[in-house]
Amino acid sequence: MSNDRKPGWQSFPIMAITAISIFYILWTCLFNWILGIVGLVVFIVSAYLANVYKNREKQDLEAYVSTLSHRVKKVGEEALLEMPIGILLYSDQQVIEWMNHYLVSITGEKSLISQSLNLISDTLIPFIKSDRKEEILVINRRRYRVMPHREERLLYFFDITEAEEIKGRYQAEKTVFGIIYLDNYDEVTQGLDDQIRSKLNNEVTNIIKQWSLEHGIYFKRFSSDRFFAVLNEDILKELEKTRFDILDRAREVTAKETIPLTLSIGVGAGATDLLELGQLTQSALDLALGRGGDQVAIKFPSGKVQFYGGKSNPVEKRTRVRARVISQALSELIHESDQVFVMGHQQPDMDAIGAGIGILKIVEANEAKGSIVIDPNDYGPGVIRLIEKLQESERIWSQVVTPDVAYESLTANTLVVVVDTHKPSLVVDQRLLSKTDRVVVIDHHRRSEDFIKDPVLVYMEPYASSTVELVTELLEYQPKKFHLDIIEATAMLAGITVDTKNFTLRTGSRTFDAASYLRAHGADTILVQKLLREDINQFNDRAELIRSTILYREHLAIAVGQENKTYDQVLLAQTADTLLTMNGIKAAFVIAVRPDNRVGISARSLGEINVQILMEEMGGGGHLTNAATQIACTIEEAKNTLIDVIDSYFEGGEDA
Repeated sequence: MSNDRKPGWQSFPIMAITAISIFYILWTCLFNWILGIVGLVVFIVSAYLANVYKNREKQDLEAYVSTLSHRVKKVGEEALLEMPIGILLYSDQQVIEWMNHYLVSITGEKSLISQSLNLISDTLIPFIKSDRKEEILVINRRRYRVMPHREERLLYFFDITEAEEIKGRYQAEKTVFGIIYLDNYDEVTQGLDDQIRSKLNNEVTNIIKQWSLEHGIYFKRFSSDRFFAVLNEDILKELEKTRFDILDRAREVTAKETIPLTLSIGVGAGATDLLELGQLTQSALDLALGRGGDQVAIKFPSGKVQFYGGKSNPVEKRTRVRARVISQALSELIHESDQVFVMGHQQPDMDAIGAGIGILKIVEANEAKGSIVIDPNDYGPGVIRLIEKLQESERIWSQVVTPDVAYESLTANTLVVVVDTHKPSLVVDQRLLSKTDRVVVIDHHRRSEDFIKDPVLVYMEPYASSTVELVTELLEYQPKKFHLDIIEATAMLAGITVDTKNFTLRTGSRTFDAASYLRAHGADTILVQKLLREDINQFNDRAELIRSTILYREHLAIAVGQENKTYDQVLLAQTADTLLTMNGIKAAFVIAVRPDNRVGISARSLGEINVQILMEEMGGGGHLTNAATQIACTIEEAKNTLIDVIDSYFEGGEDA
């Protein structure tokens, strides 16, 4: 310790006392020299003792400080080597230069000095080269948070195993709500005597009760067709592993009924606020029902939705009350609007154009101004003949406008009716949706996550064969008389014909009722066949695709087009339909490059395999037996992705 410090203010009292003492001794010597000498001796002795004491105190302080420095150094070394935090130094070549005892103990190796960091974990070197602030590693079944000090080439390892376990238990025990809905309960039990209805009730209730007991779920019936369920995230994961086999149990038990009773389940998960959880649950149930029922929808706060089930075709309803109510509501919206624009999906087909024509007749019946939006550069060969027929009618073609014309004349009071799709990403022009809040959705596809935001009216019936079928019913309930031209009625009938594959798929009694109504209003079946004829080149292209077909899992047909050739989406669909007629084929997939340079996949099945779920996994959608998607990739990448999705589907519990 240095002793060269200048005297501070603390030395002034001592110096003053010393000066006073010397002055007092000298003054005493003037009067009594003996007393003065005694005082001087006393002063010298006192000064000597004080100096000795001061030196001893200084030595003690220096000894204490020296001991403390040694202790601090020793504790620092002890902490560096023994504290329960892993510390590692590495070289520029990512080689271990030094590690403390704790890190040696957790790695289970005697010495890793001069070894690569890869011996600890393969992710350490990429992590060091990145700019991430931390990395989670698993070493000998324990989890560690690794934090770097890159300038010093230093790594800290913090054991977070217990914290992660607590976090995991918290996540596993988070509350989950569910609503179990009995699809078509009223329709199934209508007309049944009390004994049979009671038996059916008991069977369904016992199935749900047994399922709940197996998985530790609390459930309570709060209406004739609804149950409320409370579970947690851990139970939900177990249910996902079983792919909600309760759906199959209920379907099998009630299969002997004329209309099998199926279940739809809406699940809200991931939220801590009970009000938000309840809203998620109801929204999930609405999604499940909007997709046709017989399935489970799990919705999370992020908006993500997971679906399970959906194996059966939606059952046709027995009442037309909803169609009449929707028709009246649509009429009121038309009366309140200054104009109406109708648009379908991109590259419209017969169903989209036919439905659009039907909506224009409803607008006409309500004495309002309406137009159908068609992009002249965005329709394929499948509707060219229909477009040419529409152009022959000056009255009809005058009601057709381009997207730019519609956007320029659109006002806040304009009504936009979207037909044959509910996805904003697929409409002819998304700008029309953003410029007005008055949007109506009429569609027959199963509802997906991507849905038009806040429509004022929604008419979605997945049981319907086509959108034209729904629009035809709306026409029937219009209060005012109107006249359908032959071409208008024929175009609408062509929409039903195409979507039902000549009335062979997804047809119900109401499908034939709609076709009969259109036929009575002048629809020409011969003209329908002429509109649907294909040329020889299209036939050859389809034959070429069929020749490329391979069988996967014995019963799945996958056809692939040429990489340097484009194919119309309608051709892909026709090829898939043709493959489905082959013996032993349960599902068909056709992959080819579309005119927009995206890879299109058209999927068809006879109902045993849910192609809608497969296409949704690839960003598309559709029906259980009829679905498609378009993705930006190569044909080979699309094929490999499709095979992975198919494998995941079957390994999740389905059988080929």
